[in-house]
Amino acid sequence: MDSETLSWRIKGELVRPTFPLVMGILNATPDSFHAPSRVDEHSILRTAERMLNEGAGLLDIGGQSSRPGSGPGMEAEEMDRILPLVEAVRDRFPEALISVDTWRARVAAAAVERGAAMVNDISAGSLDPAMLPTVAALKVPYVAMHMQGIPDTMQSEPSYTDVATEVTRFLSERIAVCREAGIPDVIVDPGFGFGKTTAHNYTLLRELGRIHALGVPVLVGFSRKRMVNEVLGTTPAEALNGTTVLHTLALLKGAAILRTHDVKEAVQAIALVRYASNTSELNDRGANGLRT
Repeated sequence: MDSETLSWRIKGELVRPTFPLVMGILNATPDSFHAPSRVDEHSILRTAERMLNEGAGLLDIGGQSSRPGSGPGMEAEEMDRILPLVEAVRDRFPEALISVDTWRARVAAAAVERGAAMVNDISAGSLDPAMLPTVAALKVPYVAMHMQGIPDTMQSEPSYTDVATEVTRFLSERIAVCREAGIPDVIVDPGFGFGKTTAHNYTLLRELGRIHALGVPVLVGFSRKRMVNEVLGTTPAEALNGTTVLHTLALLKGAAILRTHDVKEAVQAIALVRYASNTSELNDRGANGLRT
């Protein structure tokens, strides 16, 4: 697991997050599949404060559901949901890094104007052609995610010849396109659960090192998803333990950002993997007679 530090350019300033870090999910939608992640103007500050206290390095605020079968929603409705929450968190926690979860360029621009510092786009710029030039002008980091199809239909019949190769190639191409557009700080997300069967998801997890080798931070989003529940026979409400196991496996394969509903447990997973890795290194040195 890498614990490298790099600099992100955010609105003209350099920010140096230390990886791995945790992104807490804040859903301003009434139909998010995990009800405890839903927030509004009354609960957002309490939930954000808890996540920050538990060690979240990023807070991801979204105003449109991307669960399988969800429709595109209206831009005005998405803005009405997101913008007051971004402003509220910015005003109360000015040092917090806020990510806006949207594929719409106008929503991204409005959220960054009100305090967001990152754009998290499930479409990697494919659903709104204005997104990449907009993010470049905003001067914030950008998460480009792989998705086969659109949320409304993506789980109908997902099909790949070689899912790991196809997703890695797509993300490599999107990194190049983002940089050509003028976005220097790109994060990639393999898109677990977005146009993929459970078998596809686990193949991607096994091959995550190939995506890590692209040389940019890798974000993973397993939190309480179907890929946990189909294997364990659990519900989203029961999927915390399974999620933590997948977080651990992903960290060992180079994941840099864990996007999750459960910040405390993800932070604990990072701490244990980091400690175990360091202990292993010390033991290896001792076994080879290199201890000083």
